[in-house]
Amino acid sequence: MTIYKMKHSKKNYNFTFLEPFIILALWIVLFASPLLFGQFEDGIDWEHVFDVWLNNLPLLGLFVLHRFILMPMLFFKGKKTTYFIITLSLILGGAFFIYSQGNRQEQHLPPPPYERMEIPFEDPPEGDLETGHPPPHMPPRQNNRGPIPVYANFILLGILLVGFDAGLQITMRWFGLEQEKFKLQKENVENQLAFLRNQISPHFFMNTLNNIHALVDIDSEKAKQSIIKLSSLMRHLLYDSEEKLTPIKKEVEFIQSYIELMRLRFTDKVTIDVDIPKEMPDVSIPPLLFTSLLENAFKHGISYNHPSLIKIVMSFTENQLYFSVENSNHPKKTEAASGIGIENTRKRLDLLYKKEYDLAISDTGETYAVNLNIPL
Repeated sequence: MTIYKMKHSKKNYNFTFLEPFIILALWIVLFASPLLFGQFEDGIDWEHVFDVWLNNLPLLGLFVLHRFILMPMLFFKGKKTTYFIITLSLILGGAFFIYSQGNRQEQHLPPPPYERMEIPFEDPPEGDLETGHPPPHMPPRQNNRGPIPVYANFILLGILLVGFDAGLQITMRWFGLEQEKFKLQKENVENQLAFLRNQISPHFFMNTLNNIHALVDIDSEKAKQSIIKLSSLMRHLLYDSEEKLTPIKKEVEFIQSYIELMRLRFTDKVTIDVDIPKEMPDVSIPPLLFTSLLENAFKHGISYNHPSLIKIVMSFTENQLYFSVENSNHPKKTEAASGIGIENTRKRLDLLYKKEYDLAISDTGETYAVNLNIPL
């Protein structure tokens, strides 16, 4: 017995607006940082805020150049060495420009007024003259560091911004390639399903015409009834099967019409047992999913010399459909290759349900059975 199991395919996500949202949020935070994190007990120091915004403009220019020129024209074109050289040169060049501008401003500032502080003469505190240590009450000197220079801040933020933008573009490009790959896979699956589904119609039509041809000389009245049944079946094959899903009720009607058509051909030596509930759940399934299984059973399970049995069972649970076809196993001396059948059905199930179906095939020598479970 062979069992096949598969899983649902992954979902397709849309990241169209994610990248612009991330970039917009980043620059809003950067420009709002002096307002959000500043200490303004006496009100907002707009002069300080404008200075920070002015210092952010070179970073914004670097970001725009990196996003729209350096990454698309150099990095993604395979010119990575040139990209790194130019990017590093821009960051260092911008830092040097800011440093030189800062020096110019300092040169034009007036010198601070010199204030001489008169300190009365005091004897120095006595310490340990032998060891040279200061007296205990003198605190150690502290080295007070000033704020980070603007040019150093530009280098740090420039590297972070360039790294952030490069990572974002590479990630979004990867997502785009994955989405395109998923789209192509989906189109390929749909094309394969259409090909496999369209194989059923001519094959079924050919077999049914052969059956009617055999009835013409034996029983012309049955042949007429077979043609009427065939027209009803072909309507389902031509129109309903083009949809991706069809109501279970229509699919069951097709199965019953097909079985009635087969009954017209065979004698009482062939027992056809059908167990299908009258009440159908209001759900849909892929069309013609059981046709190949039925054809296989009637082709290989019928003998005109020996009693034959075909048993068809369909049942439903809350989220499962169970379909079983069992037939007598009559080995034939010559086997015509049908081109479809169990293998056709298995391929369709793989494409439609991945690992979410169970297909069990049992061959005991006397009987051949196919049991299928699919999710609803």
